[in-house]
Amino acid sequence: IEALAFIRGRSLSEMYCIIDEAQNLTPNEIKTIITRAGEGTKMVFTGDIQQIDQPYLDSQSNGLVYMIDRMKDQPLFAHVNLVKGERSELSELASNLM
Repeated sequence: IEALAFIRGRSLSEMYCIIDEAQNLTPNEIKTIITRAGEGTKMVFTGDIQQIDQPYLDSQSNGLVYMIDRMKDQPLFAHVNLVKGERSELSELASNLM
């Protein structure tokens, strides 16, 4: 586990990186993370664009959506969109209505 502030200037080689809550990152923060990838590194970004906590980001301006839009159709990139919640019926209802 590493804070974003401590990866500048580093190369992350031969690692499997999971970046959780990526919907709360800016496009520049996403770029900072991806450009640290060294040889053999795999990166997985997870997030729910319906759960953005940053007041200056929305479902179109966040780093996760930015990355998906810019990287689509690239041979080193894949995107999976899960459409059904798995917590509970109540959680799914709240996510859809609120």
